[in-house]
Amino acid sequence: MAIQDEIERAFCSILKEPLRIAASGRTDSGVHAHAQCFHADVPDACRMSVQNWVAALNAHLPGSIRILDAEPVSGDFHARFNARGKVYEYLICTAAVLSPFRQNRCWHCPGGVSVEPLRAALAVYEGTHDFRRFAAKRGNEPEVPPADFYVRTIYSATVQEEQGGDMLRLRFYGNGFMYRMVRMLVGTAHRVAMGKMPLPQLAAMLDCCEGEKTRFCAPAEGLYLKQVLY
Repeated sequence: MAIQDEIERAFCSILKEPLRIAASGRTDSGVHAHAQCFHADVPDACRMSVQNWVAALNAHLPGSIRILDAEPVSGDFHARFNARGKVYEYLICTAAVLSPFRQNRCWHCPGGVSVEPLRAALAVYEGTHDFRRFAAKRGNEPEVPPADFYVRTIYSATVQEEQGGDMLRLRFYGNGFMYRMVRMLVGTAHRVAMGKMPLPQLAAMLDCCEGEKTRFCAPAEGLYLKQVLY
C-alpha cells in the first residue's frame, strides 16, 4: 500500500468518511522522503488543533510513516502548485563492504567514485535547461507538450564527502523535478565520474534536447526528498 493510501486510511478512521489528500509530488517506489508535504481539506465539523491532528494521524499510521508537523493554510493553498522548489539528496556509499544499517539506504559503489569529475558533471546541470533527456515517461504527459514542459532550473548541484570519505552526499536544489529526473542526473554524472562518458557529451545532452534519453538511472534507494519550499 502506498504512503498516500495509508494517510488517507488514517483520515478515514478519524473522520469516519473518505478524504483525499494532495501531496507536493510523487516519489518513485523505494525513494525515501524526509519532508514530504501534503494538504487536506478537512470538514468544518471535524476541525481540531494542528497538534491534535498530528497525534491522531500518527496513532492510525504504521511506524514507518509519521506526520512531523501541521499548520492551517488558506483555502486556495495547494501542496503541489504552491511549491516554489525542492531539495533532494542522493547517497553513494563507496565502502568495500556495505554496512547492514545502510542496506536499502544508499547506492553501493564499492569500486569508489572520483569526486572531482563527479563535481564537474554536477556543475553542468546548474542553471535553466530543457531536461527532457533526463526524465522518464510517467504516462500522463500531454500528447503535445508546451515548449517549456521539460524546462527546469537547478539552483545548485553539489557533492560532499562524509563519514571518513566512504559516503558521498549529492544535493540538488531546484524549482522542480520530473519523474526519475534526479536519479537519471545522478546515474549520468556517475558515468562521467567513472571515465565512461566525456564531460562535453554530458553538456551536449542539455545543449541539444533532441535525441535519446540517458540510459543511466541510479537506484531508487539512494534518493531522499529533503525539503519542499513554499
